[in-house]
Amino acid sequence: MRRLPNALYTAEEVRELDRLAIEEFAIPSATLMENAGKAAFNKLREKWPKARRLVVLVGTGNNGGDGFVVARLARQANYEVRLFQVGDASRLTNDALSMAKRWEETGGQTDAFNIGLDLGGSEVVVDGLLGTGLNTNVEGDFADAIRAINTSHAAVLAIDIPSGLDADTGSVLGVAVNAHLTVTFIGLKRGLMTGAGPRHVGQVIYDDCRVPPNVLMKIKPSCSRLGFDGLGHLLGPRPRDMHKGQCGHVLVIGGESGMSGAVRLAAEAAARVGAGLVSVATRPAHAASISAACPELMCHPVDSVAALRVLLAKASVVAIGPGLGQSDWSKQMLSVVLEQDRPMVVDADALNLLATEPVSREQWILTPHPGEAARLLNTDTKTIQQDRFAATIALQKKYAGTVLLKGAGTLVASPNMPVGLCSEGNPGMASGGMGDVLTGVIAGLLAQRPQSDTMQALAARLGVCVHGRAADRAAHLDGERGLLASDVIAALRETVNPAQFG
Repeated sequence: MRRLPNALYTAEEVRELDRLAIEEFAIPSATLMENAGKAAFNKLREKWPKARRLVVLVGTGNNGGDGFVVARLARQANYEVRLFQVGDASRLTNDALSMAKRWEETGGQTDAFNIGLDLGGSEVVVDGLLGTGLNTNVEGDFADAIRAINTSHAAVLAIDIPSGLDADTGSVLGVAVNAHLTVTFIGLKRGLMTGAGPRHVGQVIYDDCRVPPNVLMKIKPSCSRLGFDGLGHLLGPRPRDMHKGQCGHVLVIGGESGMSGAVRLAAEAAARVGAGLVSVATRPAHAASISAACPELMCHPVDSVAALRVLLAKASVVAIGPGLGQSDWSKQMLSVVLEQDRPMVVDADALNLLATEPVSREQWILTPHPGEAARLLNTDTKTIQQDRFAATIALQKKYAGTVLLKGAGTLVASPNMPVGLCSEGNPGMASGGMGDVLTGVIAGLLAQRPQSDTMQALAARLGVCVHGRAADRAAHLDGERGLLASDVIAALRETVNPAQFG
């Protein structure tokens, strides 16, 4: 067993890795299946050391073959094992058929699954039903078996992927197993990490099945996992003679009437991650209250295009959208910003306005949530969530620059780079203002980076990891439920100073 790798693969890419291991590195396919089953069983014993009663449900493909291995090993270790075949057993072939025969030769009994099967009494249910090749909705006995697993009240181990989950997109194909532990093999499937994946996989454990690293090096993955541990080195110690002019000047624009909180959150976040100066352009009614709440921010009442142009001339990075609204004032603010040739982060209502009059540009980072992404692509949220990868790539192609699609397993697409998937963060972030904080974090980090072709891509990737790691720190203190955006801001300073705080 090992920590999760950064490379994320599609099901087809993993099948190619399997082929390379078998054909070019002479690893028998049966050995790979045996290794997978052994890894799953070992992790089962480690996770639930007191469990002695197992139910294993197997399908007719290789995932079922892995399940037969788990059942055999468990029986040999004196577990009480019941195994149920779902689907026509005559469809078992090759290695799966061989493993089924070995199970029976060692005294195991295979029973046919039926809709009335009661899985009660089992301490752990092993899901070996459907593997990564699934691409249509689950129906019939397989759907009934998944429902039986989900209502069993037992702990659930999924082999390779929870049955019913799309390995490429993380969407649920009709119905999917709710696992407590997923042990996945050879290549980490990207669908485990985004969309509905995080809700169904439980804890994810990776095992390489003893496939040599040279095999993995032969396939360039379509996606890369982003984590703070891999990007935190970009937050090294500052030179001792640094001054605020070298740390960038962020201008945050937003705060239509009644929405001053959003622009303040974004501005404070930019300051907390280290921007040298942070200005706020907002409705006149809000400027004084924001300044009083956070005197480090330079708040400016802006009610005209001319006033905004003066502020834009001094800014190195612009963030627009938090609390912006969609009024005539809002439209004027965005119109003036789009005249500028400078790095910018575009979020919230600025994205909704952009959807009505689409333009593309290289020097920006767009940070939509699924609803905003749907408006930008003239579709619906369900379509976005069914294939978040396709949606992110489509947004980047249409609007250029860097696109960050928020949600569980936030995705980042930039030119000439694999899609990045952030594995930081927690469900407590499902509360108002979190996106505003992310906007400020990215803008603040962008302001501190030297101009380069990869500046935006790095700021977006680092920003989403900083945001998620800070939220994890905040949730660790008092729990996920009730986590506020301001709690995340409070954790940002410690997060962006890893050398001091670890």
